[in-house]
Amino acid sequence: MTAEEFLGGPEAERGRPWNLVGGEVVVTDPAALHGHVQGNLFFALEAWVRGGTDRGHAVWPRDIAIDDVNVFAPDVLWYRHGRLPDPTSPPPYAMPDLAVEVRSPSTWRYDIGAKKSAYERHGLPELWLVDTPAETVLVYRRSKSDSARFDVALELDAGAQLTSPLLPGFGLPVAQIFAVH
Repeated sequence: MTAEEFLGGPEAERGRPWNLVGGEVVVTDPAALHGHVQGNLFFALEAWVRGGTDRGHAVWPRDIAIDDVNVFAPDVLWYRHGRLPDPTSPPPYAMPDLAVEVRSPSTWRYDIGAKKSAYERHGLPELWLVDTPAETVLVYRRSKSDSARFDVALELDAGAQLTSPLLPGFGLPVAQIFAVH
């Protein structure tokens, strides 16, 4: 299937995001922990955004057309100030500055494989892959905006602090990402 066919098809079922990965439709079947982790990350980013001016926008999943055979709906997105796509326009939306993928049993192989590679090829500045069973966050970023590849790779465990040069002053203890309130 092409990205155009995918985007022209029926809306994804509520609560079950669809992705197009290499021309194949992949339906996420997240566990309850996935939702807690996704919410914890979104609300931490949103609190940071609201804590200052010109800090951009944290966004729930949206269809991002990567290329002709890939359309991803990251679990959390962040856009720099002035880059937020018009939310009333139809998808696809622009590549975010930060994408977060939370592990689902049915999709992790895509997240760490084909999706990570496609994000990297198409210029995503930073990617967080959140591994719920291991309670770690894999961070991939470019050290410079013109870097051709992710040239920084970090594995953060529960004792570490999640930060980003894209988000000055943002810090989230990794253990809090996995906390169920």
